Amino acid sequence: MATNPLTGGWSELKTEDADIQKLCDLIRDDLEKRVGRKFTKYRAVEYKSQVVAGMNYIVKIHVGNGESIHVQFFNPLPGQGDISITFVIDI
Repeated sequence: MATNPLTGGWSELKTEDADIQKLCDLIRDDLEKRVGRKFTKYRAVEYKSQVVAGMNYIVKIHVGNGESIHVQFFNPLPGQGDISITFVIDI
């Protein structure tokens, strides 16, 4: 049974969708620079979200060769800045 997340808390784990893939596509160049390599594939697999003054996301992204990266990024409210990566775990 699904429960409602606490205000400001992280959502339950969700499977990828077109909207999260579009957001991940926006951070791809920066993510490749941060980890020092180009990805052969790039597909969001699953994610969590958190409502703040915008949205925080933690996303598992398949990047090819059986590898995945977990990335946390912030998508601010419209007119409040650009999407930005806050944390990366290169697995």
